[in-house]
Amino acid sequence: MELKVHEHTKKRMVFEFIGADHTFCNALKKELWNDSTVRAAAYKIEHPLIGIPKFIVETNGQKDAKAVLKTAATRLKKHNKDFLSLFKKAR
Repeated sequence: MELKVHEHTKKRMVFEFIGADHTFCNALKKELWNDSTVRAAAYKIEHPLIGIPKFIVETNGQKDAKAVLKTAATRLKKHNKDFLSLFKKAR
């Protein structure tokens, strides 16, 4: 996956997520909404087969949008590790 940033200010970040699909984008979007400083977290894919997800993340200004994105990705990574651990125990 590759991140191509189009806009970055303290409150707002707009980027394309090359190589990602709805599965990852939905998980990231939901995790972003768990941060109380997030005012907007959404993405769109222009074409269902060949489109590249375009994300928009906005905060209330208390935290930098890039920092919020990094924190959400870290939490998502931890959730995935926890799930994998539970899955291995279930076998």
